[in-house]
Amino acid sequence: MKADIHPEYHVVDVKMTNGDIVQMRSTYGAEGDTIALEIDPTVHPAWTGGNQRLMDAGGRVSKFKKKFEGFGF
Repeated sequence: MKADIHPEYHVVDVKMTNGDIVQMRSTYGAEGDTIALEIDPTVHPAWTGGNQRLMDAGGRVSKFKKKFEGFGF
């Protein structure tokens, strides 16, 4: 293994969307830096098992469903 090519692994503060701060080890920034998350595992449906819903931006989902309505979707 080559010397001095790996990033430093240190403790940083991770600020969740609800304001909680958790300490984790990371290669981000420097020791003691804070990472502010926009989406975190405490609220995101991928981790919480919440219901999934489609966002119909500009009618694209509706247009797609109408176009392919006979294909068994």
